Amino acid sequence: MLEIKGLGKRYYGKLGGVEALKNVDLTLGQGEIVGLFGENGAGKTTLLKSILGFQSYEGKVLLDGERINHRSIGRLSFATCEHSFFPNLTPISHREFYRLQFGTFREKRFEALMDFFELPMREALRGYSTGQKNQFEVILALCQGADYILMDEPFAGNDIFNREDFYKMLLGILEPQETIILSTHLIEEVEKFVGRAVLLHKGRVVGDVSTLELEEQGRTLMGYIKETCGYRPDRVSRALENLSDL
Repeated sequence: MLEIKGLGKRYYGKLGGVEALKNVDLTLGQGEIVGLFGENGAGKTTLLKSILGFQSYEGKVLLDGERINHRSIGRLSFATCEHSFFPNLTPISHREFYRLQFGTFREKRFEALMDFFELPMREALRGYSTGQKNQFEVILALCQGADYILMDEPFAGNDIFNREDFYKMLLGILEPQETIILSTHLIEEVEKFVGRAVLLHKGRVVGDVSTLELEEQGRTLMGYIKETCGYRPDRVSRALENLSDL
C-alpha cells in the first residue's frame, strides 16, 4: 500500500513562496488504475515527483508502512514526457541495463510492447520521433517490474488510434498487484480505463471517487470534474463580451 500523509510542497523564488501542494492525503492500494486529474498548475506533476523522492516535501510518503528508501524505490517506476532514458543508446542496450538493475525486469513484456508499437530495437533513441520516444518511456516504466507505475502525460505525441489500442493492451497485461497512477488531460478518453479518479485543484485533493460510482449515478467523469473544480460554463461568453466592449 502506498500512503501519502499531509504532503505539502512549496517552491521559493525571488517574489516569495508558492504553495504547490497543501496537506495531501491519499491511500493507493495494489491493483488499482487511478486517474490523477486537474487543471494546469494543480500540482499533479509535483505530487508524482514528490512520491518518487525527486524533490523535498513536507509530510510522509510510505510504502507498506515504511518510508521509501534505496531498497524499496525499485517498486516504483515513472514514465514522463520529459523522458528518463539514454538517447544515445538503443532499446537493446536499455534492455540489458534494466536486466542488471532490476531483478524483476519483465523481458517478455518488453519484447511484446516493442513489437506492439513497432519500434526499432537497434536504432538509437535520439532518432525516434516524439511519439515513439514517449512510447518507449512507457514501455520501460511498465517493464521495470514495479508495483506502482506512475505516468505523467505519457501519451503526448501519440495518435488517437495508438492511444486507444494501448489502453486495451494495458488492461490485458497488468497483473493483480500492479497499480497505475496516470496523470493526463485526456479525461474523456481514459474514462473507461481508470477505475478511480483523484482530483487536484490548487494543490489540494478536492475529489476522490470510483468511476463505477459515477456510472451508477448517471454522471460522467468530465461532468464530475467540472462540477468539483468549479468550472464556469460562461467563461468564454464573458471573455468575448468583454472583448467586444473594447
